[in-house]
Amino acid sequence: MILDSLANLDFYAPLNGRFAKALAYVRGVDLKTLPEGKYVIDGDELYMTVSERDLKTKADAAMEAHDRYIDIQVVVEGHEGFGWKYRKECTAPRGAMNTEKDIIFYDDEPSTYFNLKAGEAAIFFPDDAHAPLVGEGHVKKCVIKVKC
Repeated sequence: MILDSLANLDFYAPLNGRFAKALAYVRGVDLKTLPEGKYVIDGDELYMTVSERDLKTKADAAMEAHDRYIDIQVVVEGHEGFGWKYRKECTAPRGAMNTEKDIIFYDDEPSTYFNLKAGEAAIFFPDDAHAPLVGEGHVKKCVIKVKC
């Protein structure tokens, strides 16, 4: 997992060949004015979703993980809390991996929590289980899905 500001994400471009293209796309649009929806950047290799959601209590925010995609989650407006746990320490899956949606949920408790404000980002790799949308209020965010 990486936590940083959107302005600093170029530092991490060498980690995946698609990061630079993702960041160029995000910087070329006004995230605040984009409506909710899916934005294809490079087929199923790289795409972004924009959403506005009400936040949840820690108890209601499920841990999740992905096998095929890295998540770059950027807070556009508001604040968002996240839970995190090293995926190999998760022992209570809610079921099997949904391979079509590339997601598995866990009933495990996060080992730590953190908050992001507008303009900050978290990068979650397949080794990271994360519980998004924790807190009070409402958030606008984008999630950039980067194929591993």
